[in-house]
Amino acid sequence: MELREFFSEDAIQLELAGTTKDDILKELIGLLRLPEKDEATLFKMLKRRENLGSTGMGRGIAIPHCRSMVVSKLRVAFGRKKAGVDFKALDDKPVHFFFLIVAPPLEVSNQYLPVLGKIAQFSKEGDVPEKLMSLSDPKQFMELLAAKGV
Repeated sequence: MELREFFSEDAIQLELAGTTKDDILKELIGLLRLPEKDEATLFKMLKRRENLGSTGMGRGIAIPHCRSMVVSKLRVAFGRKKAGVDFKALDDKPVHFFFLIVAPPLEVSNQYLPVLGKIAQFSKEGDVPEKLMSLSDPKQFMELLAAKGV
């Protein structure tokens, strides 16, 4: 299983407009192109997850994630906010890179945790934040995943 199998260029936004955690979550959800009612449900689920503890893991990276009935298969999106947003990250620094993961409550392929793990592992590589900051289009994001073998 490789991460790039789950991403598509239309679910990658390199210029997020939001200035708050809620704005960013809504923008990321929008990248999945779900019906409006499902977007609202997903937002509530992600907010509930964030209230348990921030998914901001430090180094400018957050991985908001949850399971929800609004999707029938694992869905992912990536967003970047160059200026950074207070996401209550573990290191108390602004977050610039957001990997959204949404999976159905029951998934036969059981890819939710492996995908979460792979994104976390990818994010810990020393040069990844710098490379993510320098991307100029979604295609380069896909190429970065390929170059890193994820």
